[in-house]
Amino acid sequence: MTGTLYLIPVPLGPVSPEACLPPDTLAVARRLDHFVVERAKTARAHLKAMGHPQPIQTLQIEELNEHTPPAAIAPLLAPLKAGHDVGLLSEAGCPAVADPGAALVMAAHRANIPVVPMIGPSSILLALMASGLGGQRFAFHGYLPAREPERSQAIRDLEKAARRDKSTQLFIETPYRGTALLDALATALSPDTLISIGADLSLPSQLIQTRSAKNWRGQADVVKDRLVVFGVAA
Repeated sequence: MTGTLYLIPVPLGPVSPEACLPPDTLAVARRLDHFVVERAKTARAHLKAMGHPQPIQTLQIEELNEHTPPAAIAPLLAPLKAGHDVGLLSEAGCPAVADPGAALVMAAHRANIPVVPMIGPSSILLALMASGLGGQRFAFHGYLPAREPERSQAIRDLEKAARRDKSTQLFIETPYRGTALLDALATALSPDTLISIGADLSLPSQLIQTRSAKNWRGQADVVKDRLVVFGVAA
């Protein structure tokens, strides 16, 4: 009999796990001793903060990240095939959502291994919920191009899609590129197109604001050094 692959969310930043993870999620994380994670050092810190009862160094932790070759995915299923339950952890938030862990989830399905998602914070959904933009139809695009002119062209394409499909367009950006992206959005979009920002979501420094593009001009420093989820609606 195979084990179960549990998808275990983690906090989006330096807050107590009890503040954003329900007891059932914490209970599963605490009883497992096999994990596949995006980065071992971060995962050990998360598991320690979650109150894992075993010495952290005794846990079986394997890494799966953007550098993992496809041929290395199947061997990660070995503990599951041997009957052990395994936890999948991302660097922050929900595993397998804008996260390389999705490859392991697909491999588990192909091997008929049960997959159980646990409840926890998702920056994408939190940003959408709080944006005031349409939540009936939306699309998530991950990261936009980092360089011009590709970035501004992608922004204009998203605006066209938002207008054509009447759907909210969501994307994320790293802390060191957030100000440049907000500047590009405020410049490339039509003045009345709405831009929503969700930064440091669920943390004490949380920022959530929705304004027209023209009202974001000159305000890019508000997202400096923050992981940001952007929403655009025309």
